[in-house]
Amino acid sequence: MPRLVCASLLTAVITVLAPPTAAAEFPTKPIRFLVPFAPGGGTDLLARALQDRLERTLGVAVIVENRPGAGGTVGGALVARAAPDGYTYMVSSASYTFIPSLHKNLPYDPVNDFRHLSMLTTQALILGVHPSMPVKTTRDLVALAQKRPQDIFYGSGGPGSNLHLTTELFKHVAKINLVHVPYKGGGPVIVALLTGEIQVGFMGILGSRPFRRSGQIRGIAVSTKERSPAAPELPTIAESGVPGYDKAAWTGLLTQAKVPEPIVMRMHQAVSKVLKDPDAVKVFAEDGLIAVASTPDQFKAFVHTEVAEWAKLVRELKL
Repeated sequence: MPRLVCASLLTAVITVLAPPTAAAEFPTKPIRFLVPFAPGGGTDLLARALQDRLERTLGVAVIVENRPGAGGTVGGALVARAAPDGYTYMVSSASYTFIPSLHKNLPYDPVNDFRHLSMLTTQALILGVHPSMPVKTTRDLVALAQKRPQDIFYGSGGPGSNLHLTTELFKHVAKINLVHVPYKGGGPVIVALLTGEIQVGFMGILGSRPFRRSGQIRGIAVSTKERSPAAPELPTIAESGVPGYDKAAWTGLLTQAKVPEPIVMRMHQAVSKVLKDPDAVKVFAEDGLIAVASTPDQFKAFVHTEVAEWAKLVRELKL
């Protein structure tokens, strides 16, 4: 009996110590960051901005892969089905919280098939128009859309994407109609706006900056309730024609739900170190991004709240 007790105690000790040991050895091979949108959009640019800094922190390569399609669900399905070893992550946007309301037959459970590792950033979005449009303010755009409810086209990163729901919310609050043209990410939306294929669209501050400075895209407002330090010349939508409108874009890091807790926390520590680095904070701020290093529990609570709020709006708009 004493031998059996000792054996049982030894097994228990090994079981307890095994996860931390695995975490101490993690990572030993390249880590994949899947971006569920096309190259060139805000989420993609953020993932690549984190890439080099995380490589230095973790000591292994971080590979960014774009897997666009279906508003982010293609990339999400790949991460949900990935091996729970902590080597596959999804850098997602707010579209992650729209999906439960917009897709009836998802290939994964958006809550239970993922571990919410950390919110990464928040930022204001730019409301921009093609320079041929006779509008310089949000008020001008609303007035024109009221006169031409079927003639003004806006782009999004696909049905259920952040740009889609952000614009639908804008239409709802402003009481106007804009015709939806879906693309496979924020990058193609900017290209479509540059060519005049669409006339209006929301976009990231960083991705749109060179085209706004060159005059190829006219920025008219930012989406948040306060002006962005990265684009201080632009008023908010609320102060320039649509009172009450306020929506920030955000990005977050998720992984497969069954990744062991010690590995999750090891990765969380690395990401938090990068996001809290003064140099990174400064660089992100110049690009209009506010670095956020939330805990997994904080991020999970935020996601659940957003899911509920967007579900209510989707019902009201009958999307």
